[in-house]
Amino acid sequence: MFHFTARGSGIWLNVISRQHSKHQLLVARFAARQPTQPAAQKQENGDSELQSIQSVAVPVTLPPIVDVTKRFGTQTIASLDETTDTKDVRKRTKKKFVELPWMITPSPDLSRLGKYYLMLSKSRLTSLVVVTSMAGYAVAPAPFELSTFLLCSVGTGLLSAAANAVNQYHEVPFDAQMSRTKNRVLVKGILTPLHAVGFAIGTASTGLSILYFGVNGLTAALGCANFFLYTSIYTPMKRFSIVNTWVGSIVGAIPPLMGWAGCAGSLDAGAWILAGLLYAWQFPHFNALSWNLRPDYSRAGYRMMAVTNPALCRRTALRYTAVIGGLSLLAPYYEVTNMWFALETLPLNAYFGYLAWKFYQKSDSGSSRKLFRFSLLHLPALMLLFLLNKKRWIFAEDKTATAVQELAIETSTVDSKAAVASDVIPKVSSQSGSTSSVVPAAMVPSPLQKVLPVASAQQPPA
Repeated sequence: MFHFTARGSGIWLNVISRQHSKHQLLVARFAARQPTQPAAQKQENGDSELQSIQSVAVPVTLPPIVDVTKRFGTQTIASLDETTDTKDVRKRTKKKFVELPWMITPSPDLSRLGKYYLMLSKSRLTSLVVVTSMAGYAVAPAPFELSTFLLCSVGTGLLSAAANAVNQYHEVPFDAQMSRTKNRVLVKGILTPLHAVGFAIGTASTGLSILYFGVNGLTAALGCANFFLYTSIYTPMKRFSIVNTWVGSIVGAIPPLMGWAGCAGSLDAGAWILAGLLYAWQFPHFNALSWNLRPDYSRAGYRMMAVTNPALCRRTALRYTAVIGGLSLLAPYYEVTNMWFALETLPLNAYFGYLAWKFYQKSDSGSSRKLFRFSLLHLPALMLLFLLNKKRWIFAEDKTATAVQELAIETSTVDSKAAVASDVIPKVSSQSGSTSSVVPAAMVPSPLQKVLPVASAQQPPA
């Protein structure tokens, strides 16, 4: 059945084709534009006013219509076979979507398993943690031992990899809602959750064993505390409190303490100044990063300063750049570094504070991106200046200290032998009845007398 309707300069044609089969009713609606003849003739007396308007329709040639029904699983699509003359044809597609259950699809390609482990351990974040641990070991005022340095670095890296694997295991449903994290291996189902947990257990136990047996107990205790703080306090706190940013900064400040303890065996003022620099640096770094990720964090339900309190986010970034400058001035005061460290870090910290001030004023994507990018350069530059200007270089003092210790040990040994001899000789003399004189202990030559010539012995006889 064909029904024609005149509308303006075009004719709308409704074509209804009914089929006596089980297929769905196919409805195609399209417009066929057609030229129109002049609507009225001008009068012979030159009157330009139109007297009547008459729409004349021209024959319309319909393109062939082919009813093709394609079925793909649960989707049904009805399509038309179009020709080039019908550019205004509109397709009506009816889709019925059925939500499929989430299924794990482990990758059978074992050659890429190492790459998946790096993704699971957040290799870039783990590398940053290891570098800060190395910096703590290098600036500590103690002898540098290559074996202990390597063991401390490897153990710290394994613990960091385990903590990041546990973090991803807990945050799979939330990472799936963020564009930045939706391609992680657990979200995509490349690795199973059981596989991730097994990887975390293996790396954590190996890392703690290396730190305890290869370095010392203090370093292992700091690593264990940091692992617990990151996986059991910081990770769940991201869902309900903005205090998670402060807790996360403590997590980032512990690795340099681990390096310092691995080298010196204890923690002094220099260790806490270095940890304070790492703690303060993370606020402008992370606040600038999270500013452009607010839609993602809001969608996933994370309680970040940039989402819940943007003004506090800007103020915190600015304040802690000032804290970095203050700690840089305290390092020479506590004789951790020389005065050149304070002078050399002054322009570096001043520009860092300037970018934080711009971020506080403008609060746009451009200022936050500049602050974040410079923070990636600020930290390694600060650590390098800390290392080059540290107060004590132990390897230059090792030879002198060793010589003095050996000399002191030898002197104490000779003195003890002389004391024993002074007690034994009188007893022997009394038993034998002889009147031999006893050599006093003061006359026994000491190691210093052996090294330093006696001036009287060098004088010529009179």
